[in-house]
Amino acid sequence: MTKFSELPQFSKELKRLAKKYPSLAKDLEEFKRVIATVPEGNGKHFAILISNDQLKIIKARLFCRYLKGSVLRIVYAFCTTEETIDFIELYPKNEKPREDESRIKEYLKGKI
Repeated sequence: MTKFSELPQFSKELKRLAKKYPSLAKDLEEFKRVIATVPEGNGKHFAILISNDQLKIIKARLFCRYLKGSVLRIVYAFCTTEETIDFIELYPKNEKPREDESRIKEYLKGKI
């Protein structure tokens, strides 16, 4: 059974974006169901940013029904040894083009 958790910044982003996009909470639940089965994702909508023996940082497209498209990006960490997934970042593609590398590095500091 995969355990999910969120970084505090992720929770704030989710709360802010959920006000704009009413379907986001359900879309995230659907996303969790998918990655609980295939944590590293499948297909072109998933990109592994960092990978080692215990941990993979993955960026994926989060489909939002409200937006009718794939403009949201989600960054998460999959710990292979503990079977946990930590959500690191959630952002709309139109707000910023890339993930926050400093946040990922900060997350890694606490894990390694």
